[in-house]
Amino acid sequence: MSYDSNMGAQKAIENGVATSLSVMMPCPWVPQCAAWLKDHPQTDAGVHLTLTSEWKKYRWGPVAGQSVVPGLVDEHGYLYHGVADVVAHATPDEFETEIRAQLDKAIAMGIQPTHLDSHMGTCFQPQYIERYVKLGIEKKVPILMFGGHMQHISAEADQFKPLLRSLAEQLWNAGLPVIDDLVTRPTEGPAYEQRKTELIELLREMKPGITQIIVHCTEPTEVFSQISGSGPARQAELRLMTDPDIKAFIESENIVLTNWRDLQRRRAGI
Repeated sequence: MSYDSNMGAQKAIENGVATSLSVMMPCPWVPQCAAWLKDHPQTDAGVHLTLTSEWKKYRWGPVAGQSVVPGLVDEHGYLYHGVADVVAHATPDEFETEIRAQLDKAIAMGIQPTHLDSHMGTCFQPQYIERYVKLGIEKKVPILMFGGHMQHISAEADQFKPLLRSLAEQLWNAGLPVIDDLVTRPTEGPAYEQRKTELIELLREMKPGITQIIVHCTEPTEVFSQISGSGPARQAELRLMTDPDIKAFIESENIVLTNWRDLQRRRAGI
């Protein structure tokens, strides 16, 4: 998303327990990330399909171009701030055009995506989700989809769980991996030690299976506060990923760290 985000993600991968990252292709610091990935080809890197531009003073537009996907942009030519506006204005065809453009751009820049996932959950909206699945199956790229116990999927999603399991079955039958669960907010405490306790409890209580935990590791400079007030929380998540106590707990619990590349290899029997 930003230079500070790149630095945080890279540090979490190189010096911590983070195993995977995903790239927001419409954002201005993608070239730096792509250059780093070229020098670190074993990094598990996907495309974070981005249909929204949520910040007030730091914005980005669609990769496909405003004239091609007019329903995805606001009056200033940027992607909408929120998912509800995307749903209200963008057709499934425009959605598919843009996510294809983002994947194509990543590949053109030398990024070979290990997976696709979704910024702010836009890809999981009912009118878009089948296009998201379609792209993953067509391109043979794993996508973030959960079809197991879904221990941490919010109660609001209960009505969609049958659909999610049906789509997960399609992906599995197409030879792609499917995870069991997703955690989008692993910690929320105001103090670092509270966050650390929350993460350890989360890890201790996880059910068997594959659970993805999303973190937004950032090494904030003085510029990041002009983007968002979330810098301290993001910096805390970076600190968690590089905390020796977290690594030691993972090892003591015999938790296996994995990534999307390994999931696909195991799914293919390699």
